[in-house]
Amino acid sequence: MHRTLATVLARVAAREGCRGTALPPLYEHVDTDALVSLLESDAEVTIRFEYEGYRVVIETGPLEVVVDEGG
Repeated sequence: MHRTLATVLARVAAREGCRGTALPPLYEHVDTDALVSLLESDAEVTIRFEYEGYRVVIETGPLEVVVDEGG
């Protein structure tokens, strides 16, 4: 798993007070292959998606991962 996606799972798990393995697979909510392609490209992008009631924002250049309450 790409380290950025692992960070997303870890941060959601921390907010939920559980282990990342207790969460549904990320690929059930978003195309993880497409995310990894974007993260491994040289492009500076902002990726936003919802996962388990949380709003996830990933920015590249420099890399930043934010997990907030969904809205």
